[in-house]
Amino acid sequence: MTATTSTHTPPASLLHTPVIGWFEQHARDLPWRRPEAGAWGVMVSEFMLQQTPVNRVLPVYEQWLARWPRPADLAAEAPGEAVRAWGRLGYPRRALRLHGAAQAITERHGGDVPSEHAQLLALPGIGEYTAAAVASFAYGQRHAVLDTNVRRVFARAATGIQYPPNATTAAERKLARALLPEEDGRAAAWAAATMELGALVCTAKNEDCSRCPIASQCAWLLAGKPAHQGPARRGQTYAGTDRQVRGRLLAVLRDSVAPVSQAALDAVWDEPVQRARALDGLVADGLVEPLSNGLYRLPLT
Repeated sequence: MTATTSTHTPPASLLHTPVIGWFEQHARDLPWRRPEAGAWGVMVSEFMLQQTPVNRVLPVYEQWLARWPRPADLAAEAPGEAVRAWGRLGYPRRALRLHGAAQAITERHGGDVPSEHAQLLALPGIGEYTAAAVASFAYGQRHAVLDTNVRRVFARAATGIQYPPNATTAAERKLARALLPEEDGRAAAWAAATMELGALVCTAKNEDCSRCPIASQCAWLLAGKPAHQGPARRGQTYAGTDRQVRGRLLAVLRDSVAPVSQAALDAVWDEPVQRARALDGLVADGLVEPLSNGLYRLPLT
């Protein structure tokens, strides 16, 4: 059984002012939102915040920008240093992709993060979401920025369902474009405001409708908050998975400036088949470089 679109969908213009006004009063003071962050700070934050909560990103973000305040500073370092500095944020391929983007920015754009959406999208490791987010948040442009939080707000407020589909659909993109304010700066504020609303109020669990600035217009709330009827939502497991093994292997390599022996890596996980599979995956992903004599290190090139 699939959920149907609510007939209570409010006009976009009636949503903009209360949501943006709420954001102006309640937005968190995050370093990547400050003017001094610049486009590079915004880009770094967007890479780090994918699948990782703000409280875990903050200390790593601060250290990263202190060490590499411009793309060229990161590009001049070995990619393994990006992996090392990524620490325990998870999904470390993001560090390699950010390093690759920094190299391309340095080579193609004189070290300045480009402002054009098409140029951002052409950078390695940059997808539609990140390109739109950087263009919107760093340069105040009009783009639909669809992260998990925004998709949930739109699903509830405009479509009348509890959760969006597991993967972003064409219908969601069409809705996001239809809801965008016409003026660039207001559209950029709307993008940031809807994201913050999903993060702080219209959360995945225990949403606080009493604090929501558009509760009186929310299609889901007006319909009586019907329970989710779509496909089961994916849960994120970690313990015992290859991801956990990969994390432990990388932790050993990050903590050592010298190449690490196979024996040192073997000590982090008892199950040899899974351990070997995880290590092979790290090598295949370019996160680990095998050397002779059974030694391994973070990548230098």
